[in-house]
Amino acid sequence: MKTTTLNLDVLSRLKAEALLLFKKGIDAVNGQKIVQDALRLDGDALTIVAQGKFKQIDLSQFKRIHLLGVGKASVAMAKGAKEVLGERVSSSFIVTKYGHAQNAPSDLKIVEAAHPFPDENSYKSAREMFRICNEAKEDELILFVVSGGASSLLSFPAGEITLEDKKFTTALLLKAGATIDELNCVRKHLSRIKGGQLAKAAYPATVVSLILSDVVGDNLGTIASGITSPDPTTFDDAYRVIEKYRLEKVIPETVRSRLQRGIEGKIAETPKPDDECFKRAHNIVVGSNRIALKAIEDHARTLGYEAGIVSDELTGEAREVAKKLAARAKALAKSQRKACLIAGGETTVTVVGHGKGGRNAEMALAAAIELQGVTNVVFLSAGTDGTDGDTNAAGAISDGATLARAKHLGLIANEHLQNNDSYNFFQLVGDLVITGPTNTNVMDIQIVLVDACL
Repeated sequence: MKTTTLNLDVLSRLKAEALLLFKKGIDAVNGQKIVQDALRLDGDALTIVAQGKFKQIDLSQFKRIHLLGVGKASVAMAKGAKEVLGERVSSSFIVTKYGHAQNAPSDLKIVEAAHPFPDENSYKSAREMFRICNEAKEDELILFVVSGGASSLLSFPAGEITLEDKKFTTALLLKAGATIDELNCVRKHLSRIKGGQLAKAAYPATVVSLILSDVVGDNLGTIASGITSPDPTTFDDAYRVIEKYRLEKVIPETVRSRLQRGIEGKIAETPKPDDECFKRAHNIVVGSNRIALKAIEDHARTLGYEAGIVSDELTGEAREVAKKLAARAKALAKSQRKACLIAGGETTVTVVGHGKGGRNAEMALAAAIELQGVTNVVFLSAGTDGTDGDTNAAGAISDGATLARAKHLGLIANEHLQNNDSYNFFQLVGDLVITGPTNTNVMDIQIVLVDACL
């Protein structure tokens, strides 16, 4: 009985420390802080320093500076830019997710739209963003702050494709388990602004995009569907994604027709790296998952853990990734070492059930099954944007006693996992991680804590 009480105390402490470490990671990539840290203004000289890259801009050559932004962290990022540039900003237009405009300055024009599926505000905002860029002159600067979520928050379907056509196609791909690279490859070829087309619309104005990365490898062509970056993908690539998931016969006819006409050369491709517009478009990643993981690693060591980053490029099926991390944790649990495993990335879930959840809660549930009975391990998986799938949770936290607690509530973990119902499972168990909007978005974080006490 004494051992059980001790172990419960250990698990309680480990959970508290895992949540603390997650917060440390979030704080390290706060949108406002990241942008302010990247910008230096000395007279008319604006210097941008981020992740080993350096760029200097002479602001005296521009008659107007437009501050534009899109993404879940765009309001915080815009606040950071405005803090540095002050009255030099001539106009602003920021688009973020519903509920993510908290504490927004009154001097910033902010619109909220839907995510993960676009709505009418996404369409109206995209049209307005396109107008601002298209009307910008050669002696004007567009400073863009970009974070994840932009693919839904700005939706300007091309040709005869409707908003509903695009939403339906996106939903099919998400349910099929398409990666973010695959998803955005298709979306870029159904859009009037994605895949570098917004940079092309702005030319010959100068565009500088400060980007908070939410994709593995910080691929500029994938983050926010690469609205100001060259697009290396083609219509043929997009159609191959559709074929891979056997969706040719279920996508809307307007989508199929556009992709086929693009393959035949009847529709212009998205702008490639040699397009002249990119001579005046500069894309700089100012924050990424790696920064968050490093902050967690550093703080974990102050708590006495042997800490190490496993990877910042986790991909694959969420439950399979969970099994691998849990196996490493179980090996450490036998070694009498106080250890912290840290990972990040963006896994996927192939939806076969009818439950509610996201990739992080699903990963935590799969880990709970693997860790059953292990008394000194805690597993946290959560999205840095505060949202896991289409839920109000960032993710969930589990341990070796999760299944025992669930059993007392009449819950069967495997049934919930097979039904992709991780959210409802952890809601009933009481182990959802709920943060609300976080002012950042750098993919997901996994924290595995192992205590030396057996």
